[in-house]
Amino acid sequence: MQAWQVHELGEPGEVMRLAEAARPAPGDGQVLLKVRAANVNFPDALMCRGQYQVRPPLPFTPGVEICGETEDGRRVIANPVLPCGGFAEYAVADAAALLPAPDALDDAEAAALHIGYQTGWFGLHRRAGLEAGETLLVHAAAGGVGSAAVQLGKAAGATVIGVVGGAAKASVARELGCDVVIDRRERDVVAAVKEATGGRGADVVYDPVGGPAYAQSAKAVAFEGRIVVVGFASGSIPSPALNHALVKNYAILGLHWGLYNTRNPELVRHCHEQLTDLAARGAIKPLVSERVPLAGAADAVQRVADGVTTGRVAVLPSPENGAAA
Repeated sequence: MQAWQVHELGEPGEVMRLAEAARPAPGDGQVLLKVRAANVNFPDALMCRGQYQVRPPLPFTPGVEICGETEDGRRVIANPVLPCGGFAEYAVADAAALLPAPDALDDAEAAALHIGYQTGWFGLHRRAGLEAGETLLVHAAAGGVGSAAVQLGKAAGATVIGVVGGAAKASVARELGCDVVIDRRERDVVAAVKEATGGRGADVVYDPVGGPAYAQSAKAVAFEGRIVVVGFASGSIPSPALNHALVKNYAILGLHWGLYNTRNPELVRHCHEQLTDLAARGAIKPLVSERVPLAGAADAVQRVADGVTTGRVAVLPSPENGAAA
């Protein structure tokens, strides 16, 4: 089979190499999956650089999220077991962790439903307790993680403010359903949030960016608001001023979705049921901005790393894939 492999750490576009490889052999409790679509995530780039908390042994195949097909023909969503990731024709996954791919979504959309939407659901509902009528501020609203939070916020009945960088991404954020869109290149984010909320600020802030975005979050969050820390796509990990959180009465909430897979896997399945229902009702639909062949995976991972994509980029090992079964 063909598979992308990383033999040395560095930028994805430089260290990912497409090669012939043996099909991975499932271990105890694992299944072999034919990859129908693999979604590109920012952690794929971080793993190539050696900067992610999970560091698979070299050589490894990136790709942490797929829609695959079991040997008995079932269409499923899975997180491949590294070092044999999803940017290949075949991958292996833990049988107990397989989730049924929603009938309402095609392969590329189903692959994009998992990590980003699970993270959004846990962050907004489990951690922040977002309620209908509240205001949600989403950083990087046109990106893969942010776009999922926008849709989930709207589905929950919140007013959603999206922060983006550039006119093209602003257009995408509006199409996703943001009630207010702030181009951080054109406007002061904090002032714009205060203007949009009558000076009150946002009840919940969803931050996958960190760095300067977190500083804006602390200034833009409302009294008794909640800041959900999801990641650090900016490359800068902030150091919160806890005295500021004290005097302003807001909460700083961490969200590492992967822990739920080991600490409370039943809750992950419950979340998937909720997401499947929302997809069936048309309340959410992953934004897949590009569908590229397997040969284009390295370039796709690099562009996601560079922050020039919107929504999700899906890698399709077989050109016929991408349509619902």
